[in-house]
Amino acid sequence: MTSASRTPAQCWASALGNIAKLQGDSFRTLADVIDEQADVAGAQPALVAPGDVLTYRGLRDRKNQYAQWAIGQGLGDGSTVCLLMDNRPDYVAAWLGIGQAGAVVALLNTGLAGDSLAHAIKASGAMCIVAGAEHADRVLAIRASLPADMAFWIAGPDAAPAWARALQPEAYTAEPADKAACPAAAPGRTALLIYTSGTTGLPKAARISHYRIMEWSFWFAGMMGTGTQDRLYNCLPLYHSTGGVVGIGAMLVSGGSVELRKRFSASMFWADVAKTQCTLFLYIGELCRYLLAAQAGGHDQAHSLRLCVGNGLRGDIWQAFVDRFAIPQVLEFYASTEGNVSLYNYEGRPGAIGRVPPLLAQRFPVALIECDAETGEPRRGPDGRCIRCAPGVPGEALGQIRAASGADPTSFDGYTDAAATERKILRGVFKDGDAWFRTGDLMMQDRDRFFYFVDRLGDTFRWKGENVSTLQVAEALCRCPGVNGAVVYGVAVAGTDGRAGMAALTVSDDFSMPQLEAAARVNLPAYARPMFVRICHALENTGTFKPVKTALVRDGFNTTVVADPIYVYDPRAGTYGRLTAGESRRLMGMTDRAAAQQPQAASA
Repeated sequence: MTSASRTPAQCWASALGNIAKLQGDSFRTLADVIDEQADVAGAQPALVAPGDVLTYRGLRDRKNQYAQWAIGQGLGDGSTVCLLMDNRPDYVAAWLGIGQAGAVVALLNTGLAGDSLAHAIKASGAMCIVAGAEHADRVLAIRASLPADMAFWIAGPDAAPAWARALQPEAYTAEPADKAACPAAAPGRTALLIYTSGTTGLPKAARISHYRIMEWSFWFAGMMGTGTQDRLYNCLPLYHSTGGVVGIGAMLVSGGSVELRKRFSASMFWADVAKTQCTLFLYIGELCRYLLAAQAGGHDQAHSLRLCVGNGLRGDIWQAFVDRFAIPQVLEFYASTEGNVSLYNYEGRPGAIGRVPPLLAQRFPVALIECDAETGEPRRGPDGRCIRCAPGVPGEALGQIRAASGADPTSFDGYTDAAATERKILRGVFKDGDAWFRTGDLMMQDRDRFFYFVDRLGDTFRWKGENVSTLQVAEALCRCPGVNGAVVYGVAVAGTDGRAGMAALTVSDDFSMPQLEAAARVNLPAYARPMFVRICHALENTGTFKPVKTALVRDGFNTTVVADPIYVYDPRAGTYGRLTAGESRRLMGMTDRAAAQQPQAASA
């Protein structure tokens, strides 16, 4: 039965049936599943990239080699290893094998550099880094700021630089690791650290247990109806939970194949999907918008797809995307890496991020509560309890926590930072003693129980599929000579999803835009660098010295109402240029007539 021919009820039943298999007396990890698949489908391609293929037997052998390396380095005792590597089959083999040896693997964002990268490494508690040769220079650049006893390994066939050691997995035996050298698998044992910016502060390392990996893999395999005949096109980063665990795991537990690409290319996407005869692909919302904006080509509908799966396909482009590219079915879902709220829109309702069927509402409890628009804090009634949102009223989404960790879909394993973990838990929500996970996301629910994403709460906004911490960006900009103060926020740009970064700065006489450009390149990943910069005479603060953003967000980059100089980043030139009135109107999607009706800015 193909995915398109299954009813939503059959889809949910398949996913629930898969999860029931994980509840037995013995527990398997994803590495164990690979061993099983190698025995029954050894020659079947598991992970494929241009010029690089790992069959199921090859994946088993390669992850065994990484496990042997980890044990040989004494890393099989719960130590943490940071992994910094571009998308390729070896990436998956590395974390599977190192994890099977008993270590925790921290998946570093390959877009990080400078202080952001150093922070992510330190937050993991790791004393060992495994990096692909393509990232050796950025590791060397921060080496002095890391612990003196940090071990540096460069993975690949070539010799390592003098300051690091070479990790050549083929030099190790592919025999299974000695069970006595590996800790017994336990559902609640941490397997991965995946970074998320959360709602405030620098990126946090979220703990992902072996059970969570298996739950995601088998659940999505059931929802997607994956099988040995399927090939998944995956150009999303492997350090993210969607591209690196959900998409990979759902295929591997089903015996299917994954076509990996280093990055997304709008111009080559459909030709590549057609050439590889993929039956599924993963997306994030901006990916779909980029494809729609690309020039029409001969491969737009010459594919073998039966389903696309992802999150962030907005309602304004949903039908146009489905029609232009002849997509048989869309499975939109909502989930966060560390959270316990999962929603699925198997019915294909445009713009909806999903729903929980009434029969499963008790098993997967989700609630929307009213929040203060200014502070983001939950409103409570006279009885001290939170107030549930009526249909059509936006509120923060919460997921009830019924277990601290382990084999329970409502569990919240938290972060490496205990204080950050506690900040994500809301207590006494509807009764004494209850605990709920705070998603930090504003949603709205209609009368058919479908949820719709509205916006992010707090000091984080989403841009190009990434959560951007305003505090992280502001701190990076303030290290630039001449910057006295910085307030960072997200602003809407016509024709895009999420919010683009904008920074309001106060500066001294020695400030220059080229220096700001250089500081942003060194200390921030590309997606976090502000698209707009506003130079202000002063920044308003509250009585507790917190920046007041309300007016800044309201004014955005509208040159009609803002007298301060505003600069916009040109990615082609790699520089900031003064924003003109015409460009401001275009980016806001505003007509000249509408602009003429705006209040005029006071002279600077």
